[in-house]
Amino acid sequence: MTTREDLEQRRVDVSDAACRVLARDGLGALSVRGVAAEAGLPPSTVRYVFPTQAAMREHAITLVFDRTRERIDAIPAGLPDDETARRILVELLPLDDERIVELDVYLALGNAALTDDALRPALDRVVAEMRAWCDRIVALVGVPEDDRVDEACRLHALVDGLAVHVTRLATGESGEWAIALLDRHLTGLPTA
Repeated sequence: MTTREDLEQRRVDVSDAACRVLARDGLGALSVRGVAAEAGLPPSTVRYVFPTQAAMREHAITLVFDRTRERIDAIPAGLPDDETARRILVELLPLDDERIVELDVYLALGNAALTDDALRPALDRVVAEMRAWCDRIVALVGVPEDDRVDEACRLHALVDGLAVHVTRLATGESGEWAIALLDRHLTGLPTA
């Protein structure tokens, strides 16, 4: 591996550790020492990879949405449009440990971005990407073009709300009810 590849892998490793710290202990625990301990690295390495806490926060939220995008991009091509739409929606719900951590990171850093101008552009990109997925979904299920903006906004709000509820399920409790609710919502959308 080249030095550049090593540095990028180290960024991913540190961001993963930052995500775990955020999800487990909250934003107040996100420190160089805490992340270094979680990653099993010296604090100097964390400082080298992310010279500022803002850079670490931005990379963590970007990493979370890169992983979501990778899962969505991995949905097989050639599926019926309504099945593709459903699979995208399911990927947006925190139905496993990895996606629960991702949502916790999104919520922590999303709240921080409300008062942290340096973090706001990363959050704006994430929100725009979520909105683009919702736009794609309503188009896939055949919502008439005149209704797509409103329906995509409603879908985005529904997914965000369901995600928060699902991430707070008790251990072992199923999130199938949320998928069923999304299925009912999709079938109830106006179509041309």
